[in-house]
Amino acid sequence: MAKKELNTVKEILFWSYANLAMAHTAVDRKQEKYVPFNYMIRAKLFKGLIEGSMNIRTIFDDEKIKLLLGNKCSYCGSTENLALDHIFSKKMGGKDAGDNLIYACRSCNSSKGKKDMMEWMGYKKVFPPLMILRRYLKLVVIFCIENDLMECSASDIKNQKYPFNIEYIPVSYPKPNELVLVVK
Repeated sequence: MAKKELNTVKEILFWSYANLAMAHTAVDRKQEKYVPFNYMIRAKLFKGLIEGSMNIRTIFDDEKIKLLLGNKCSYCGSTENLALDHIFSKKMGGKDAGDNLIYACRSCNSSKGKKDMMEWMGYKKVFPPLMILRRYLKLVVIFCIENDLMECSASDIKNQKYPFNIEYIPVSYPKPNELVLVVK
């Protein structure tokens, strides 16, 4: 398949979110690779998001999952020395609000610092757990809608000081058997 051309912030974010839905379905089904059904989910969701006939689910769903997972680091699963981590660093403009907070051990929290979560995960050569990525993408979409960035070209916002870096938004995902929904 030819590489999909993604130019606007909206296209990049919605393609990543559609890939996330595709990956989530495949992981739920314990698939080793993506099959046509997964690609259909991605295509339908991407089209619906772009056309405005579908929406990204609210962060409320993620809050329920956060509560069910209990007190453990969202990045590594440790239950020791927990703190709250801002997904979008406060130093980079992230809000001091529940939507932007997850549990992290002090080691992960310190290592991430004010870095973009996806940049930090890339540095560690780790693809994030899908449920954390889902929350991250939702926060990016909300930020971009609130700041009228959705129709901008990716190159226009590339070197701006935002709490995320558009270059680190994943537009392709690893195979389903290389992904996890949450850390154990």
